[in-house]
Amino acid sequence: MPTPQRTVRVFVQGRVQGVWYRGWTVATARSLGLCGWVRNRRDGSVEAVFSGPETDVDAMLDQCRQGPPSARVQCVRFEAWNGPLSPDFRQLPSET
Repeated sequence: MPTPQRTVRVFVQGRVQGVWYRGWTVATARSLGLCGWVRNRRDGSVEAVFSGPETDVDAMLDQCRQGPPSARVQCVRFEAWNGPLSPDFRQLPSET
């Protein structure tokens, strides 16, 4: 039986810019074998899309609630995503 897949768009708020959150997200998502991307948003939050096996996406969402040591995550919210994906996980330029 195939593993259920899940794709979500995530918004992380708090002290998440200037604390290596995007680099940490890339390393963590790649270690879980996820596809997608991460970027800084103009409002000071971080936005990401995670796609892969449901259990791995759930594990990534749990990790996002903690973030790297210097981050102070206040809120993580997510929604289903049907947009385009790359075949790997990468960091996009900041939102302009």
